[in-house]
Amino acid sequence: MRIEYSKWVPNKSKTAEDRLRELIQLFDQLLLQLSGDVNEALEWMRYLDEQYHIFGPDMTLDMFVDKLKEMGLIEEDENALLKPTNKAIQNIRRDALLEMFRSLRKSPTGAHDTPHTGQGIERTQNTRNYNFGDQATNIDFTQTFLNAQKRALREERVVGADPGAADIQESDIEIYETEHLTSCATVLMIDISHSMILYGEDRITPAKKVALALSELIKTKFPKDQLYVVTFGDDAKLITVSELPFLEVGPYHTNTRAGLRLARQLLKRSGNVNKQVFMVTDGKPSAMFEGNGVLYKNSFGLDPKIVNKTLDEALACRREKITISTFMVARDPYLINFVEELTKANKGRAYYSGLNDLGQFVFVDYVRNRRKKFPGSRD
Repeated sequence: MRIEYSKWVPNKSKTAEDRLRELIQLFDQLLLQLSGDVNEALEWMRYLDEQYHIFGPDMTLDMFVDKLKEMGLIEEDENALLKPTNKAIQNIRRDALLEMFRSLRKSPTGAHDTPHTGQGIERTQNTRNYNFGDQATNIDFTQTFLNAQKRALREERVVGADPGAADIQESDIEIYETEHLTSCATVLMIDISHSMILYGEDRITPAKKVALALSELIKTKFPKDQLYVVTFGDDAKLITVSELPFLEVGPYHTNTRAGLRLARQLLKRSGNVNKQVFMVTDGKPSAMFEGNGVLYKNSFGLDPKIVNKTLDEALACRREKITISTFMVARDPYLINFVEELTKANKGRAYYSGLNDLGQFVFVDYVRNRRKKFPGSRD
């Protein structure tokens, strides 16, 4: 088969608004990869325009910068340097969320419910007999009247009653089943050790994108949920969602134990029944703090001292009913061996994910982990 290649020609049917939207999305992606450095992102856009004419014939880089300022996406700081605004960060979160959901398969039921019925918020199509205390707003009136008519016909055949004069009795009443909606406290742990950018492979940007998308999901659709973002390298640190786009990898080891310990403390204080940890990492644990506060490090193989202390934290999470889901973005045999032990100790979950699939795995698991079985329920 013969294939003929020709020069790429831009789609001229796009409107100026469409092209501007695409340019802003590209700018947002560069901001995320460059940890919020507006000036460097614009330099990259200048280079791309020189190579591929991304601005087209009707716009220049300076015009694009003016447009970003006009839209409230960038502003000057006290040193006259450009920086992203809160609106820009919100746009990045929203775009990340949309990108993640485009990769998910459609579900006829939607997410964030439990598989159990009772006195909840969302109606299902199923009905049941009325029980004392059920809400009148959930009565299925059509089925209730049919039940009364059927009962009256039965009574007519037995005792000669008039079916047209049937009164509704308690036994006739049908109630719509409702779904329990749960709230959940989640800690998203992000590995910021040096290996997350080692050998030229960018693993930190997809991790940041997942965290941004997850935060936007919770903020907009599940405001009662709690999300904590914890970074871990030599030590663990709680950061805000607004800091996520500016997150950078450092010359750090991987102190998984410190990350799990901080996550457990945060979830314990949250007071939520449903608690979970998502850990995105590409390396085995290679550091821990000793009792005297000194950082003990060993990057070679699986150090039993470090591994055992880290597994102790996984067991502590299990005792406190905190499920750990580990998302591995590398195939290091030492990492796989450690994660198998951690998952066994915690009775949690482990996934290997390519960088392009990371968001899909995290969102699928986030939805699943919010479903909790109630006493006496059956699956």
